[in-house]
Amino acid sequence: MIFASDNWSGPHPDINAALAEHGRGMAAAYGTSELDKAVERRFNEIFEREVAVFFVGTGTAANSLSFAALNRPGGVVLCHREAHVVEDECGAPEFFTHGARMAPVDGSLGMIDPFNLRRELKRFNPGFVHAGQPMAVSISQPSEAGTIYPLEGLEAIADIAHEHQLALHMDGARFANALVASNLSPAEMSWKRGVDVMSFGATKNGCWCAEAVVFFDPEKAKQFPYIRKRGAQLFSKTRFVAAQFMAYFENGLWLELARHANAMADDLRGALDRGTHAKQAWPTRTNEVFAIIEKDTAERLRAAGAVFYDWNPPHSSHDLLKEGEILARLVTSWSTTPEDVAGFASLIA
Repeated sequence: MIFASDNWSGPHPDINAALAEHGRGMAAAYGTSELDKAVERRFNEIFEREVAVFFVGTGTAANSLSFAALNRPGGVVLCHREAHVVEDECGAPEFFTHGARMAPVDGSLGMIDPFNLRRELKRFNPGFVHAGQPMAVSISQPSEAGTIYPLEGLEAIADIAHEHQLALHMDGARFANALVASNLSPAEMSWKRGVDVMSFGATKNGCWCAEAVVFFDPEKAKQFPYIRKRGAQLFSKTRFVAAQFMAYFENGLWLELARHANAMADDLRGALDRGTHAKQAWPTRTNEVFAIIEKDTAERLRAAGAVFYDWNPPHSSHDLLKEGEILARLVTSWSTTPEDVAGFASLIA
């Protein structure tokens, strides 16, 4: 009953097989192999346009180097107050941009409120050099609260960003989970809604170590090879990242794995709705579930082998918990089994 994180799951067997297959023999290094080029073309097919794609090793690198590519002197990235780039990157975005700042924007359940975004941007007067200057807006899809931006919400944020000549960055660490929950195409949830740069994640969804930075306008990516190299993310044997992506996309495996993770989360949500000692904190649709659990029940769950993290309540929900309750995050993955969920459900029934 491991619900700590989808990062705890191992790689899917097809990913392992691809690594073994493409590990034989010799191949050109530093992203120049035939496999690398084939996977780059596959990204074009998936997003229905020519994109510039760069493999990196971690989601932190993808986010941080994306910001480095968009940086301006005194740069500021506007993002949700509880975004991963604010709370879980250990200052890496600031480090790799040589001092850019993350400016928090409020909004319910992990999503930027367009009204608040416009209001925050008004705080930056182009003539007031001391405040620095906005350089990008960053959103997470799905959000850190497991919620999904509706298309009109994405478009509203993109419109505001572009009005101010700012790029819109999407942190897509769990992009596949949001995609299948919304029944949309990758293009419909990204560049067609105004996204300029994406951190495309696969590690959480069945890969071993496969992340990418995707520019939807290749002209904007001309300096990125140097940024990636300087950021120590240009692997010599990039074919091992490419091999994972090749298997990941083959026959829609990436979407199949995300559907399974989401389905297991749906079962967890159902168990919480039926339980008497725990309940959903708010509705989610992806593979993250947030639960209010009685402390005694949480201790009993952990004693029985359930693994999950305590979670900080959102800033906008100060009265979420009562005395004797905790907020927990439960995350399912491609390898979560119905038996895992059933065991948890029996303990909260």
